[in-house]
Amino acid sequence: MKLRSTLMALTLASATMLAGCQNGSLGDTLLSAVTVSDAEVKSLSDQSCKEMDATNKIAGKNSKYTKRLNKIAKNLGNNINGQPLNYKVYLTEDVNAWAMANGCIRVYSGLMDLMTDDEVTGVLGHEIGHVELGHTKKAFQVAYASQFATQAALQYGGKAAAALNNAQVLDFANTLVSAQFSQSQESEADSFSYDLLKKKNLKTAPLASAFDKLAQLGGSGGLLSSHPGSKERADAIRARISADGGK
Repeated sequence: MKLRSTLMALTLASATMLAGCQNGSLGDTLLSAVTVSDAEVKSLSDQSCKEMDATNKIAGKNSKYTKRLNKIAKNLGNNINGQPLNYKVYLTEDVNAWAMANGCIRVYSGLMDLMTDDEVTGVLGHEIGHVELGHTKKAFQVAYASQFATQAALQYGGKAAAALNNAQVLDFANTLVSAQFSQSQESEADSFSYDLLKKKNLKTAPLASAFDKLAQLGGSGGLLSSHPGSKERADAIRARISADGGK
């Protein structure tokens, strides 16, 4: 048991390094240590989202937040290239939003209180970008490796997730939600959102002002711990707007 705990600590530390934009052969080894099929990604992502929903207060269908989010999401669509998207609001003062590889997208009411509809639209476009560009699947692989890349887990033939209880799934889900994307992934998701907004004939400037508001908050965690910093991301978006003739 002590050996297993040590191995788990090592794999978790290595996965954290990888998620925090650190490159290294150990991280690559972790990702290749356990084979994860698309079906496993879908199944465990579904379970993870379900556990997160069960441990957070969700805005009801008649809530002002749900009605507002549904209106915003309608402008973006309920699927992206065939991937169904599922939106819900968590009632919390925290300022955050996240997505999982299965299209589960959650927005916190604290973020909706802080931002206009157009700014929330830009943030949602960013989260959709993480899904479409495969970033959330990569984060899943890192979290999966940290959870299962031990000899004991591998004895299940790469199917250790099938034996998880609810508490373990929740722990896995929290690892997914707190995962940080790399600088290039964040920039790619920003560009995806910008392009999606233009494609849908929606305003692009609020995507920049959304990051202005995050920059003013400072702190760490969730959207606030993204790389590059929020101010730099806002500046990059405005540069694109300027290059497009201010549109």
